[in-house]
Amino acid sequence: MAPTPSRTIDCRECVMRHSAACDDCVVSFIVGREPGDAVVVDAAEERALRALADGGLVPLLRHERRVG
Repeated sequence: MAPTPSRTIDCRECVMRHSAACDDCVVSFIVGREPGDAVVVDAAEERALRALADGGLVPLLRHERRVG
């Protein structure tokens, strides 16, 4: 079985850090959870979230890695 692709999002590398975009960012929601409360998003769920975002129903993922 092929390994499942993963995505690493580090707020310290995001160009949107400390902006108003953090207020409704899904990453801010996830990192604000209690320790040990895992959040796992599989490929089908990611596609669903992307479809909702494309339809304007949820905010787009705004994380953009800093360069350099």
